[in-house]
Amino acid sequence: MTRSDYRQHLELETPEHVVVDYELAGIGSRTLAAMADWLIVGVLLFVAILGFTAFRHTSIWFAVLMVVTFYAIIWGYFTFFEGLRQGQTPGKAWMGIRVIRETGHGIGFAEAAARNLLLPVDLFGVIGVVLIAVHPRAKRLGDLVAGTVVVRDHPVIESVDRPAPPATAMPRAAGMGEGTPNLTDEEFLLLSGFVEREPSLPAAVSERFATSLAARFADRVPTRSGDDLGFLIELHADEQRRREGRFGARGPGAPAGGRVSSAPVVAKLVARKSARWDQFRAIADRVSAGGLDALTAQELPDFAARYREVAADLARARTYRADPQTLAHLERLVAAGHSALYRNEGQTWRRIGTFLVAECPAAIVASWRYVAISFLVFALPALGGYQLLRERPALAAELIPDNMLERAEAGAAREAHHQGYVTLPASSRPFAAVAIAANNIRVSLTCFAWGIAFGVGSLVAVGFNGLELGAISGYFANMGLLGYLFTFITGHGVLELFSIWVAGGAGLMLGRAVIDPGDLSRSDALVIAGRMAMRMIAAVIMMLLSAGTIEGMISGGASSLAVRLYIMAGSALLLLAYLLNGVRHLGVLTATPGVYARDAARR
Repeated sequence: MTRSDYRQHLELETPEHVVVDYELAGIGSRTLAAMADWLIVGVLLFVAILGFTAFRHTSIWFAVLMVVTFYAIIWGYFTFFEGLRQGQTPGKAWMGIRVIRETGHGIGFAEAAARNLLLPVDLFGVIGVVLIAVHPRAKRLGDLVAGTVVVRDHPVIESVDRPAPPATAMPRAAGMGEGTPNLTDEEFLLLSGFVEREPSLPAAVSERFATSLAARFADRVPTRSGDDLGFLIELHADEQRRREGRFGARGPGAPAGGRVSSAPVVAKLVARKSARWDQFRAIADRVSAGGLDALTAQELPDFAARYREVAADLARARTYRADPQTLAHLERLVAAGHSALYRNEGQTWRRIGTFLVAECPAAIVASWRYVAISFLVFALPALGGYQLLRERPALAAELIPDNMLERAEAGAAREAHHQGYVTLPASSRPFAAVAIAANNIRVSLTCFAWGIAFGVGSLVAVGFNGLELGAISGYFANMGLLGYLFTFITGHGVLELFSIWVAGGAGLMLGRAVIDPGDLSRSDALVIAGRMAMRMIAAVIMMLLSAGTIEGMISGGASSLAVRLYIMAGSALLLLAYLLNGVRHLGVLTATPGVYARDAARR
């Protein structure tokens, strides 16, 4: 397969030896579909806002309820349509694309629910577009978690990968290429029947027949080239040329292997089988709506038999070069049958667990060099900023945000009254936790996304965050409030800081793929690096959700320093255990950062 196919197609071989080739939906069609869907969602959100405005309530819990309601509308819209309408929202239906599982069959409610849980995260900045661009199957985070892909609505289905060789693919053996036929009409019909039906045969059956026929015709061509199947294909093409040259296109024996006879054969096939195809379509529609449970015990084996029959008809129609309309009809039938029969029900949540618990930490461990560089890029400016503010306090106004200056000025009075860095009312802490987590995720995703700019963007973003933290620490130290500040940071700082380093490392990985792709092209190197980076970002999101919860509920409260130290220790131990689990599961990764050639060989 060519490199462009690798980036744009999802190929699945059915047990009937038919390849279903789904064309992946690109950024353009997905963006247009999203614009249409968000227009509808915007109307729904506007109606919800009008409803909330009528209550004129100012409680913080009312604000939290609004946020939860808005999220539920967004999540519910996409989940409802994708889960209950065969993977299509109105926007996707308009653009002719749909969501399916990686196995080729349609998604259910569970996959749609999992896929759209991370939708708000994918919408931060251009993160969703970046991920779709770098992933070999055009996946955003939700697709990666749920095991789904977005494809065009009309898959192309071909016979199992065994392309016919070009006319010059094999040198002609002695005895070939002359003007008179080598085979009798009966032998030519036998050989034509095998060559035409060979793509739909199981590999073992094809090999057995090829060996037998090659032995039968060996005496006609004493000097042969290639394996048995290649020899027979060459012999058939040569014999067909001989007969067309001697008898003309409609001469004796020509209809069996010539192109002129294909139209009548296809017409007979359609006339004989169209009713059976319509019956299969009706059953497939029932299964699509209600699953295999919609069939009775007697109907289930009949459905499987009909599916195998349609798959064979498709292989036959392709052999006889049927018209595109007939092929498209059969292709949709085979795709529908494959979706119904070869599904992996009940695996979605297990897949999510494997992704979050094994693949994500394994990606961080495998990328430790990038994370280490990100740590150094953060730590060195932090130390420099701290030392700079200690020596030159006047620079505080230029390096530190105004709100932090105000907090430092109020810190002495608060500490004198035994108040912490910030104390939030209990009723407002849930809302604060959500806001803090959202802001931290935005910062970390910025550090990652800018890595596409040759890695320089990530270096600048991570370094600036380090410089700012160092400068703030130095300023608080000048005022004798460093312990006051660190008491606040203690509980959530481990997870929050580590997340920034991991996000920066993921961005550096993308930058390295652009600058130094190794033996691969830049586009392929970027695709492979993107696989690892997305798992790292998913881990970052989980850690920042936890850190935001701690910061809003614990750090923002009146908990003692001892409680915060216990939380810090617990966070560090859990993080260590998480990474050690990643060490145990390094084998689940499909690629190792930096070893691009090995992944290319796998492909």
